[in-house]
Amino acid sequence: MRQIEEIAAEPREGTGKGPAYRVRQKGFIPAIVYGGEGDAVPVQVQRRDLERHVELGGFLTKLFMLDIKGEKTRVIPRQVQLDPVSDRPVHADFLRLPEGASVRLAIPVRFRGQENSPGLKRGGVLNIVRHEIELLCPADKIPEYLEGDLAGLEIHGTLHISSVKLPEGVKVVRTREADITIASIVAPTSVIEEQRAAAEAAAAAALAPVVEEGEVPPEGAAAAPGAPGAAPPAAGGAAPGAAPPAGAPAKAPEKK
Repeated sequence: MRQIEEIAAEPREGTGKGPAYRVRQKGFIPAIVYGGEGDAVPVQVQRRDLERHVELGGFLTKLFMLDIKGEKTRVIPRQVQLDPVSDRPVHADFLRLPEGASVRLAIPVRFRGQENSPGLKRGGVLNIVRHEIELLCPADKIPEYLEGDLAGLEIHGTLHISSVKLPEGVKVVRTREADITIASIVAPTSVIEEQRAAAEAAAAAALAPVVEEGEVPPEGAAAAPGAPGAAPPAAGGAAPGAAPPAGAPAKAPEKK
């Protein structure tokens, strides 16, 4: 489960672009705290503190104890706005999480058991269908990640959310898919290409015309030598009217 980290904040006076710009000029990031039974409260946090947590990753699924002048409130970030040029945070939203509250979060999925997957050993490729699963989690039981076990999966085998153990009280947010597919083992590209080529060759053979014995080929089509209806070769092996082979001696003119 995730640990609660503490971050200091100060009350912020004024809202809008002007006051927010002045807050950033002083080395702070403007933020808002909302939700629960209290009103929304504008605050500001140290830029270096917020940037450090954002750079560590998983910021939107971390629990924080926000210390506002000695008053501590458990919160979770719901949104962080980044500067389009510098990619640094410029604003953050924090949601209060009172005792007994639940929150809807996208939790990342990790995998284990690759060495025990027959499909992967045979050259199969892991196809990740869902990198994250949306869950409804009690505030006290937010998992850092879900772990899917690939052991025993053959090529074309699939891993579903029903095979993943969830913490107590954590529920999957319902989707159109009854049992969400997380990953599958697919055949390597070389095998797929071979199967496709074989299928195309079989289809071409099935569509090729077949000449029955004694059947005359269509007009303009040349019959293969030795095939029924083909003209016999001329004496000497050359067709009538054909030019002599290259290098053959010219025939002497007849004497009168």
